[in-house]
Amino acid sequence: MSINLDQIITITFTLFAVIDIVGSIPLLISMKEKMGGLRAMPVTIISGVLMISFLFVGQQFLKILGLDIRSFAVGGSIVIFLLGLEMVLGHEIFKADANAKSGTFVPIAFPIIAGSGTLTTIMSLKANYGELYIVIGVAINLVIIYTVLRSLVWLEKVLGENGLTAVRKFFGVVLLAIGVKIFATNISSFGSLTK
Repeated sequence: MSINLDQIITITFTLFAVIDIVGSIPLLISMKEKMGGLRAMPVTIISGVLMISFLFVGQQFLKILGLDIRSFAVGGSIVIFLLGLEMVLGHEIFKADANAKSGTFVPIAFPIIAGSGTLTTIMSLKANYGELYIVIGVAINLVIIYTVLRSLVWLEKVLGENGLTAVRKFFGVVLLAIGVKIFATNISSFGSLTK
């Protein structure tokens, strides 16, 4: 069986853009400080499990819960919006315990890394590409995620306190915009419920 490199590259870059791990660096540093550390490997594994699981059983799982993709996306967008608000205003919204375990699943693995946008994108890719190619694309992104998470201390030193504050506020606004966009795109499906 021949491997189509173009498809792997397309899927990898699509997921990279949606996950936006580089853009999440200020938020991840902020969460790391709040929790007294960040466990790179568990976060990467949980994110990968969420993405791969959603590829194979996402639609069925949401159906069992009586949810659809749009409801899932709206819920994720609210969490993303609150994270952005926290970064811009500097007020704590997520009261994380002072240990690295508490935030590993929420909000780091979900929705920061494997958020509703990422999971919805994976299901959309499934309509056009083979599952094997999507799994390879996810795996490549997980390597990038792990590398970034392991480099947070170094990145924090490079940015410095003032640089970190400026970048955090900038990406806070970006997160607010992403949250609003995901919310606005998916909330229209609830219009029929109010009629």
